[in-house]
Amino acid sequence: MKLLEGKRGVVFGVANHHSIAWAVARAAAAEGAHLAVSHVNDRMARRVEPLARELGVALCGPCDLSEDAQIDAWFAQVAEVFEGRLDFVVHSVAFAAREDLAGAFVDTSREGFALAMDVSAYSLLGVMRRAAPLMADGGSVLTMTYVGAERVVGNYNVMGPCKAALEAAVRYLAHGLGPAGVRVNAISAGPIKTLSAAGIPGFRDMLKHAAAHAPLGRNVTPDEVADAAIFLLSDRARAITGEVLHVDAGYNIMAV
Repeated sequence: MKLLEGKRGVVFGVANHHSIAWAVARAAAAEGAHLAVSHVNDRMARRVEPLARELGVALCGPCDLSEDAQIDAWFAQVAEVFEGRLDFVVHSVAFAAREDLAGAFVDTSREGFALAMDVSAYSLLGVMRRAAPLMADGGSVLTMTYVGAERVVGNYNVMGPCKAALEAAVRYLAHGLGPAGVRVNAISAGPIKTLSAAGIPGFRDMLKHAAAHAPLGRNVTPDEVADAAIFLLSDRARAITGEVLHVDAGYNIMAV
């Protein structure tokens, strides 16, 4: 039997065929899941809708996670398409203004900090406020973080505190939703060439550094992250919640 056979899930964050969210969606579909996939606006729709058709998803439409009205409208559609039942949520969403990544961290603007925190961390709470009522039989929630949440990574700047907040949110949501049988976890992936990563200055150097220092001596791929994601979304991980699983070729264990 496939690991996600008959399960119904929502995937946020598909941007193109390089994105981690796309790798997870593709793997989930291969494991028997029925999916709803969102995009943030019309520009992204041109990239996401052809990918969604490849998988034959049940629903593909707009949902800007910085807008409560759009989240409400999206989950109303999800509830209708999936007949009021949801088994898992994949949250692979982050954003910071380019100027707040390129400059010195101390120069981060109040507006830039608030925007990055809203989209990259608070959005998980916004999603789960609407998703949790559809998980009457329990479920699994997965978000994506990075080692920059734990220690300083050059040029990661405002995203470091945002990912740290996201990881704390995972723990608090795991506690709050646990009595309902809803598990909440995160994957801390190594650096991967994605659309969002392209906005980080010096990202190629980050890739080279990670490959040079990771115990496995290489970078990871979106498919390797997706394999771990499928495990955490499945019933095989039914006793795991509140965790951050590193999928980074071992980079996170290294010091000097």
